[in-house]
Amino acid sequence: MPEDIRKNFSSDNVVRVCPEVMQALMEANNGSASAYGNDAHTDLLNTRFGDVFETEVAVFPIVTGTASNSLALSALVSPFGSVVCDQVAHIQNDEGGAPEFFMHGAKIVTIPSPNGIMQVDALQNIIHEKKAAGLLAPPIHALSLTQTNEWGIVYQPSHLAALSDAAHAEGLSVHLDGARLGNAIASLGCAPADTTWKAGIDVLTFGGTKNGAMAAEAVVFFLNERTRPYVQDFKRRIKRSGHLWSKHRYLSVQLLALLENDLWLHNATHANDMAQRLSIGLAQHPDITLPYPTESNEIFAALPETIIDTLEKAGFGFYRWTTPPHITGTIIRLVTSFDTRAEDVDAFLSHITI
Repeated sequence: MPEDIRKNFSSDNVVRVCPEVMQALMEANNGSASAYGNDAHTDLLNTRFGDVFETEVAVFPIVTGTASNSLALSALVSPFGSVVCDQVAHIQNDEGGAPEFFMHGAKIVTIPSPNGIMQVDALQNIIHEKKAAGLLAPPIHALSLTQTNEWGIVYQPSHLAALSDAAHAEGLSVHLDGARLGNAIASLGCAPADTTWKAGIDVLTFGGTKNGAMAAEAVVFFLNERTRPYVQDFKRRIKRSGHLWSKHRYLSVQLLALLENDLWLHNATHANDMAQRLSIGLAQHPDITLPYPTESNEIFAALPETIIDTLEKAGFGFYRWTTPPHITGTIIRLVTSFDTRAEDVDAFLSHITI
């Protein structure tokens, strides 16, 4: 096997920065610039994101996805309130309690689903249940959805719209965790607007790091009568939480580079294509099952331990996942990225013998 085979399929966080973003950082690393987001690069963000999403926006660059999700939700939810999400959502299981911390004690309420796709009737039921409890339960102030979801499955825009409509009818704001939004849009083949504000999303966490950036996310408010009040003090929330960078230009240039010539969508499309290549190869093995469809750049596969052992000894990286009792084998998660090559996928598959 060639020495340069890239074996780490554990996450799209583990790969290098894409060359275009690194070049943008190098070009920005000249001279001085005003601090704390008052630089020329940051001034361009609202215009560039507005062009991409075809609407008026207020954009706030943040270093991490955890801070982006948590700060966005803190604007939407009062300390005595709650946010509802799917039971497998990142904000519930993978943020180390940060959303509750940033929301000053507000609760997260979860809804079970078989595949991470929330259903409208389940959302309506939980909202009405909490309302009926009166002062005994924290009122739900926001709905948080994830696109793509935690199983790599993509919400159809019509489904997002139905959930958003149900939330708005009860006075909730709607947040979208878009850590892999580019992969969802590439899979759907739709315009960015179709799966965000046109589907009723009020606030988006735009993921850059998983899609080629060094460290750059953004909270994007789609400006409407619900969201304009949230924008007024949002920069103070960022400052108070310690997430206002003095050298802010280095965040902004990464985001601008991803948007330039639709690089973020090209990167995501390539990652999705490599995931399809890997998924098709895995599905050909009689002892391997794919419990969820491969719709983005995440593959979940149930493998015998003997195959997993062979792959680990060969140096391939991936995560073991919680395996439901009705599934034979052990579920592993494989993630592809803009930096995954066909030869990397084929090398992985070559260690799985029939």
